[in-house]
Amino acid sequence: MNSRQTENKLSSSNWHLLSVEETLEKLNTKPTGLTDEEADARTLQYGENELIKAKGKSAFVLFISQFTSLLIVILIVAAVISAFVGNVIEAIAIIIIVILAGVLGFIQEYKADKAIESLRKMTDPFTNVIRNGKEISIPSKNLVPGDILVLRTGDKVSADARLIEIISMKTDEASLTGESIPSEKSAKIIKDAETTLGDRINMIYMGTSVLYGRGKAVVTAIGMQTEQGKIAGILQGAEQRKTPLQVDLDKVGKMLGIFAIILAAILSIFGIFRGYEIVEMFVWGVALAVAVIPEALPAVVTISLALGVRRMSKRRALIRKLPAVETLGATTIICSDKTGTLTQDEMTVRKIYTNGKIVDISGVGYVPIGDFTIDGSKFNPTEDRDIKNILYAGILCSDTSLQQNDGVWKVIGDPTEGGILVAASKAGINNDEIIKLFPRVDEIPFSSERKQMTTIHQFNEELRAFSKGAPEIILSSCAFIYRNGEKIRLSENDRKDIIDVAHHMGENALRVLGIAEKSIPSNEIRSESVEQNMVFLGLVGMIDPPRSEAKEAVFLCEQAGIKPVMITGDHKITAVAIARELGILKHGKVMTGPELERLSDEDLLQQVETINVYARIAPEHKMRIVTAFMNRGHIVAMTGDGVNDAPSLKKADIGVAMGITGTDVSKEAADMILTDDNFASIVAAVEEGRSIFENIRKYLIFLLSGNMATVFAMVSALILMLPLPLTAVQILFINFIMDGLIAIALGVEPPEPGIMRRKPRNTNENILNKRVVFGISSIGIWIAIVTMCTFLWALNNGYSNQQAGTIFFLTLIFSRLFNGINCRSMEDSIFKLGILTNKPLIYSTVIALSLTLTVIFVLFLQKAFGTTFLNLKEIIVALLASSTVLLMAEIQKHTWRLFTVKKGIKMPAI
Repeated sequence: MNSRQTENKLSSSNWHLLSVEETLEKLNTKPTGLTDEEADARTLQYGENELIKAKGKSAFVLFISQFTSLLIVILIVAAVISAFVGNVIEAIAIIIIVILAGVLGFIQEYKADKAIESLRKMTDPFTNVIRNGKEISIPSKNLVPGDILVLRTGDKVSADARLIEIISMKTDEASLTGESIPSEKSAKIIKDAETTLGDRINMIYMGTSVLYGRGKAVVTAIGMQTEQGKIAGILQGAEQRKTPLQVDLDKVGKMLGIFAIILAAILSIFGIFRGYEIVEMFVWGVALAVAVIPEALPAVVTISLALGVRRMSKRRALIRKLPAVETLGATTIICSDKTGTLTQDEMTVRKIYTNGKIVDISGVGYVPIGDFTIDGSKFNPTEDRDIKNILYAGILCSDTSLQQNDGVWKVIGDPTEGGILVAASKAGINNDEIIKLFPRVDEIPFSSERKQMTTIHQFNEELRAFSKGAPEIILSSCAFIYRNGEKIRLSENDRKDIIDVAHHMGENALRVLGIAEKSIPSNEIRSESVEQNMVFLGLVGMIDPPRSEAKEAVFLCEQAGIKPVMITGDHKITAVAIARELGILKHGKVMTGPELERLSDEDLLQQVETINVYARIAPEHKMRIVTAFMNRGHIVAMTGDGVNDAPSLKKADIGVAMGITGTDVSKEAADMILTDDNFASIVAAVEEGRSIFENIRKYLIFLLSGNMATVFAMVSALILMLPLPLTAVQILFINFIMDGLIAIALGVEPPEPGIMRRKPRNTNENILNKRVVFGISSIGIWIAIVTMCTFLWALNNGYSNQQAGTIFFLTLIFSRLFNGINCRSMEDSIFKLGILTNKPLIYSTVIALSLTLTVIFVLFLQKAFGTTFLNLKEIIVALLASSTVLLMAEIQKHTWRLFTVKKGIKMPAI
């Protein structure tokens, strides 16, 4: 039987009708997973776990498409006609330039496609599996039939699989079945052969997600053999949607196209009436239309977006949706979680409160080395029953592990649980031995609403429950406390003392957990009474210090007109301490979740801009906060990592998921993923987003001002009854070097030094706002005046029409190159930016100058391009005249800066 037949046999099996043992046997696997060798062999047999994508354009088709626009076709026809009537050299020159422009356009689009494809690969999902008896994380595309999946709350399912072990698991299968109610799962065999897909509760499917609980499953189908793969063909024909900016620029391009064709037609007719030949004016008119239309615009936009996104990825921010790039630059509010984003996410236990005493623990991060002291005196924690009890409970009520890889200690799972494991290791307790001694038999998972997690364990003939969570929640679950080894009734004074200690820890920026335990009868294992009448063991106080780079990023936000808002589930006291240290809380207010619940939506709308910190917040509160800010007209970025954060991530203008601690569901809902879970990476992404948008504007300003200058000058020559300064070939040559070389270089301009000192861009404003239109018009008119002045100077000083035209040609190119330097910033002087900070522009300018001088001084090219030799005096005249373009631009910028300082205006992102 060949591999394809084997694959079909596997995919068509009714796995839900088989027992766990039968499924494992049929797939030739075991609960400890496949070995690396077995997995590699199955990859060769079944292929990668990927859905077949619709094929994009081939390189050949992409190349041919560069020559299919109406104007290019007309230009080729015009060149043929020109050759037919005797202008062979001019016709050849036109065809060569058209081919060169097509090659450059092909290279631009091909690189853009490759850049976008590489970005998709950056966000390829990972899946936890058991291989060689150990849990590891692998790219989802490397899954094979027989792999054992490890599933937890928030995980996205990456293949079809038969559940073999579960604890309280529920999944969201709406993407597959259309059923919005979560599906409750079971590992039991299903006997009904006619069971529909939605009722196969012992199966999970690619594309669904785990909403609750955890478990393991064995992969039964991958790629196109999955249920999702069977309907993938429907999706393959869907076109990729353009971003709002691309749609906006498409409209600009069409308007310019219509304008160019009408203008070229009018000028050509006018030229014919002036006595020029019909064929000559036809070719000239088409060339002028081609020059006016920014045909490189789509490629520049795509390349600017793609390269900008690549730069973001290097700064630890992965963009999942291109429209997010545009929105980032306009962000006015960043709502950020505290733990791991504003802080280091290496929870370290500093204090333990138990049996009326406070124990201090030394040590740094996750390295399990440290001393236990009381009032400065060291002691052996393994000889203290109270310390052992609370640490045992912390180890057992945890889904996290502490590992050492290549000498580096790492926590796999929740950092808070990891901090307790590290403290236990410092005490000399073997975590693995405790877990084996007390095997888990059931659990009540943690949720943001409950703020509590409870696990139930077997110990000899006894069942014991261990619980951890927010101190006030744990305390409300307890009726007893240990005093010197004796269980006594928890008094009101005891409760008050415990709350006071918790508050004192919080005031010292410690995150505080309460821990409790209880012996339970076997018949109460599933009852609500498990978390009632527990025995209070103590408090654990741990710290997650602020990131040093986050403090700098908060200051940068203040400079950029962006308001950072901290949203955390932690205690108000802890949140305030961290927020003040970071600079988030200076003059604003602090609000807790309960206080927020008492506010109406209208009241929140009125107060939301005065609040800088939200503490004790549940995920559903985030939605109200985001909505309030958005209703106030803000562009909001919201961070999140849990399943319940998904709605607020979708609602926000920019949903930001955590790449390390984030669930697959939150990543799926987000527009951007932080690979380092760092607040500073959000601010870095905002900077890149601003830069990308400005670069596209710079391209438009450069191109449209230059094109306008060419049109103004040509119209002036016709109106003044002067000879035409440029031939059709010269117009196309200028278009080639400006559109193809200089404009692309402007599209990759690095972020300006002062870009984060401007207020956010107004999203309601068109990309060509009033100031941009003024800049385009003023510079375009000035370039036209400069070039016409040199043209008139040449004609009035006895130069021939061809010599004067060549001086005009060189002056126009020099002017546009100076304008390219000017367009690097609409705010800052080029001398402040630095001449050498955009190397692609330097290289493009050198190439453009070299090509220009070649067509002027190489004899056989002079006839083709209608140029002639120029001496040093004529070149200096052209250079000095064109340099005034840079001078004029510098005066404009200086005047604008004086105006904004005088008026007290914070310069907008242009």
